[in-house]
Amino acid sequence: MPQRIGMLGGTFDPVHLGHLRSAVELRECLSLDRVHMVPASMPPLRDKPTVPPEERLALLRLGIGRTPGLMADARELERHGPSYSADTLASLREEYGAQARLVMALGHDAFLRLAEWRTPDRLFELAHLVVIDRPDHEAPLPDALAELIARREVDSCEALFQHPSGSLLRLALPTRMAISATEVRRRLAAGSSIRYLLPEAVEARIHERALYR
Repeated sequence: MPQRIGMLGGTFDPVHLGHLRSAVELRECLSLDRVHMVPASMPPLRDKPTVPPEERLALLRLGIGRTPGLMADARELERHGPSYSADTLASLREEYGAQARLVMALGHDAFLRLAEWRTPDRLFELAHLVVIDRPDHEAPLPDALAELIARREVDSCEALFQHPSGSLLRLALPTRMAISATEVRRRLAAGSSIRYLLPEAVEARIHERALYR
């Protein structure tokens, strides 16, 4: 049976329990063999992250710990220039082969801007896209996005994995943790508690190195 591989990118600035819980549930819901959590070095459509890439990677590794099936993947930090998802997927496709079922997961906010990404059609050539739905989002899609995903949408995992790539599935995860990295950074800057928002090991390193102050 072909391997099922997930990619979950982001700035992870810093990684929090919402990121990690989503990765675990993504793996369970889609029966993935593993999920590559890939910190972006320079995300093209977002503000520059607050702390250096190497530090965000170290926090991510601490956050994942020994969680089965999750791995911190440094490949975007090892490339020069902006972090384009198509390049990352091409690298994963080369690693796992043509028949692997490759999935890129993204949140609803990122999904709404998908048509603005560089070569969005190429994403579907390389992988399936899984949108982690937010229950409060029922607004109609922008025209360019609706055109991009036309005839690609499927309604089940079975349909998604019929082929190695090319489809889109919207997925509601069981636990929706409303934790935002922006709020974590705000609390750290204000000297407020971040207990129970991050894994203890991540919190300890942030305090030890006085990050986000």
